[in-house]
Amino acid sequence: MFSIIGVVVVVVCVFGGYTMAGGKLSIVLHALPFEFMIIGGAAAGSLLVANSLGVVKRALGGFGKAMRGPKWSEKDYRDLLCLLFSLARLQKQKGNLGLEAHIEQPEESSIFTQYPKILKDHFAKSLICDTTRMMTLDLDDPHQIDDYIDAQLEKHHHEALEPGHALTTVADALPALGIVAAVLGVIKTMASINEPPEVLGELIGSALVGTFLGVFLSYGVVGPFANRMKQVSEEELRFYSVIKDVLVGMAHGYAPQVAVEVGRGNVPTPIQPSFYDIDEAVNELPREAA
Repeated sequence: MFSIIGVVVVVVCVFGGYTMAGGKLSIVLHALPFEFMIIGGAAAGSLLVANSLGVVKRALGGFGKAMRGPKWSEKDYRDLLCLLFSLARLQKQKGNLGLEAHIEQPEESSIFTQYPKILKDHFAKSLICDTTRMMTLDLDDPHQIDDYIDAQLEKHHHEALEPGHALTTVADALPALGIVAAVLGVIKTMASINEPPEVLGELIGSALVGTFLGVFLSYGVVGPFANRMKQVSEEELRFYSVIKDVLVGMAHGYAPQVAVEVGRGNVPTPIQPSFYDIDEAVNELPREAA
């Protein structure tokens, strides 16, 4: 929502200030479609050349992601900690073998099915189940568990940030593409050098719209959206870091409450549930869930 408000503020202030200063919007509006075709088409083409189809799709879908913000809320973090607490408690009660039924078929697990949003997230489900499965296979060294999860997180982190990096590259190229459009406009102007000054002035003004549009799109629209996409991805990745902290705590043999509290400390501060919120939530969990 705030991203939309920001774009509106940028557009209103830039064009409003230009109009209030006595500028003629008619020249800009007349040249805008042609300049946008040159600059936008070149930017889209460079995006396709420099990236795989999957990255392009995620980059285009990232505009919606930037406007929506992170998908994980305070409730989701509370649910995650409750889910991990249930697994840790079950491990304490029945050992690693007691977890097998839940991690082999999480879609049928009495623990996982209580949290459908987490269950639908493929990476979160895989990270929990695969790591816990490694524990049941006698991988009991906490440092090896830590390294294993770090490798998974690093790969996922790299893939999650690819769309933002792709759009950042496009944003960096837009001013230069604006110059390309402006140079083409100057070439067009030079071909009409015999025209009267008022005609030449309009042609030169149209050519400069290309430079304006490239800089405007770069620093006013695409660049900020790319940055916001990376921020959202970074915030969402914290969710998986919480999973890591709790699972490593389980590998160290921490009590379930202690392992969950270690994970709670890594929740982003604005949506971090309090110690008492989590304590109350885990105390209300049904025993049969464990």
